[in-house]
Amino acid sequence: MLLQMLKAKLHCVRVTEANLNYVGSITIDKALMEAVDILPGERVQVVNNNNGERFETYVIEGPANSGVICLNGAAARLAQPGDIVIIMAYAMMEDAEARTFKPKVAFPDSVTNRLQ
Repeated sequence: MLLQMLKAKLHCVRVTEANLNYVGSITIDKALMEAVDILPGERVQVVNNNNGERFETYVIEGPANSGVICLNGAAARLAQPGDIVIIMAYAMMEDAEARTFKPKVAFPDSVTNRLQ
């Protein structure tokens, strides 16, 4: 049996932009993506600490070390610049792997979104 486990987490990053007139997705700073091994196009769950919204979308790579966290398309209605969000990715794995797997978690600066 496969279990869905937390693979990666960006804890408490600040939304820098919300672009309603875009096809969809979330743009994330490339350095943040690399820190937790999230890939372009990967499905992520976003949790907004300010309003309690939870939604899923896919990732677009933003410029490295820019601090960008931009919600695009309909997701732009679920958070606004300045909101604090948690971004999580999950992976399917067998029970044996799940018991020892350690997710990659980053705690960027909550003002600049830069890695500390």
